Amino acid sequence: MANHKTKLELTWIGKENRPRLEPRILVEDPEKSYHASSRVSDKDTFDNRLIFGDNLLALKALEQEFAGKIKCIYIDPPFNTQQAMEHYDDGVEHSIWLTLMRDRLEILHRLLASDGTLFVHIDDNELGYLIVLLDEIFGRPNRVHVVTFKQGSATGHKSINPGCVNTTNYIVIYAKNKTPWKPNRLFTGRERDTRYGQFIVNIEDHHEGWEIVTLTKAFGSALGVTDKDARKIIKDEPQRVESFVLQNARRVIRNARPNYEGVSESAREMIDASKLKPKTILRLEREDHSDMYFRNGERILFYADKLKLVDGEYVAGEPLTTLWDDILSNNLHNEGGVDFPKGKKPEALIKRILELSTNSGDWVLDSFAGSGTAGAVAHKMGRRWIMVELGEHCHTHIIPRLKKVVDGEDKGGITEAVGWKGGGGFRYYRLAPSLLEKDQFENWVINRKYNAAMLTEAICKLEGFAYAPSDTIYWQHGRSTEKDFIYVTTQTLAREQIQKLSDEVGEERSLLVLCGAFRVKNLDAFPNLTVKKIPKTVLSRCEWGKDDYSLEIRSLPMKSAEEEPDVAAPPFGKNPRTKAERRDHAQATLFDLTGEEGMGS
Repeated sequence: MANHKTKLELTWIGKENRPRLEPRILVEDPEKSYHASSRVSDKDTFDNRLIFGDNLLALKALEQEFAGKIKCIYIDPPFNTQQAMEHYDDGVEHSIWLTLMRDRLEILHRLLASDGTLFVHIDDNELGYLIVLLDEIFGRPNRVHVVTFKQGSATGHKSINPGCVNTTNYIVIYAKNKTPWKPNRLFTGRERDTRYGQFIVNIEDHHEGWEIVTLTKAFGSALGVTDKDARKIIKDEPQRVESFVLQNARRVIRNARPNYEGVSESAREMIDASKLKPKTILRLEREDHSDMYFRNGERILFYADKLKLVDGEYVAGEPLTTLWDDILSNNLHNEGGVDFPKGKKPEALIKRILELSTNSGDWVLDSFAGSGTAGAVAHKMGRRWIMVELGEHCHTHIIPRLKKVVDGEDKGGITEAVGWKGGGGFRYYRLAPSLLEKDQFENWVINRKYNAAMLTEAICKLEGFAYAPSDTIYWQHGRSTEKDFIYVTTQTLAREQIQKLSDEVGEERSLLVLCGAFRVKNLDAFPNLTVKKIPKTVLSRCEWGKDDYSLEIRSLPMKSAEEEPDVAAPPFGKNPRTKAERRDHAQATLFDLTGEEGMGS
């Protein structure tokens, strides 16, 4: 009997449909870019990027430059598609959502560094589907945690409904590759451990002469009140005893019965010796660790050893767990100075994510930027960031928020915890329009919004070359290696021009030439050149003229275009300045996809 290998796989309507994405270029709008000119320092970074446009196309646009470079990706995608598709049945709704996520997660996987981390914020509506989908893309062994995040309390209108009150959602965490993945060790502050109820009055003396009293008595003595009054203060004003304990953490202790079999031989000997002298405190000196103290067979534990540095303060801490119930999503209206109902995430949440997975200078990406929390927090923490947002709140919410961060005027969120004073900046980009558009005769031609530089950069990206035009050599527009270059022109090249290019390139280098047309019958005579026509050579590369990948399953009834907001296309780039640029720009619109010269005067 044949041995057939099987694969566990999530299937859904339309899974086989995959977009052929155009790798767009990004065009900076200097008027919307921003930096704190009055606060420039050597540590400031200005390469942060805010990208306005469809997030799937934006991710594709980033892939060539950032593949394998992003250390942390946090996304907070729409938890479900009910708002956009309220009339679809459940199966169709899930299919559309899975397709939207699959297309984006595959590119995010390629963007992530080998030791990078993906965080996906989700609720229970799609949690199960998401995990199976991520297992398929990232590999099940690279699923490292599923965090339960407490986002609210059982109060308000939800608390009167029958059954359970939903107060949580989830953060699914995947490593790109679990082998090199090394998350940072984090601690969270917790309430005072009341088991530490004893106090060493004279800790400066030799340990055998320590006087130990109750914490209540020590607290009362410090306040000059009776034990009864001290107990009342502890009950009514717990913050006062909390402060007292933190200030005297080395004196606050408790006894604990050690695991006799789990300790060292020297510790076992000390435990036995302390039982023979139950009223005497014995000390075990250790070279590589703090000394251990024993009394009557038990170990003395010091509250100071529980303290961890959290947000610049020493507090009682414990290792970070997968239950994050100490960061609530309420009372966020002041963070960032923007109002974003039901969409804003607490800065403390993003801070924890970045502390867990990144270090200063690492790249952080959020392709569902929302109100811009991820970028604001990354900026304050000295990380480099990229955010993508298509909604108009990119301009009404995110940009004003980031400007306040750069100017040091954002006093809320994590500002005080990380000591943020302002500085740095960001660059604002729009996705360029599609390289090709249809003319009045329904022929595909190079988009009229493209100038010569934009065309060259777009062709470089399509051909897999890094756009790097030379200041001195006219035919070096980009390179793939130290000896392999690309030249882009809309001119028609004669044999003499191609011969000149071949001579200048020489035998040790190679050149890909993309031109409007060429008049050479035997290109084999130029072994160091590869000559192609544009736009004919890019005809089958991708889907042209498609700007919206929010709904990909085309066989299903969707909202009509009239129902979608009509956002006017902004100007991209500058007009050609030189005579040659104007000529090339004009020629660029006269070629259809057959590579022949189109009709025009």
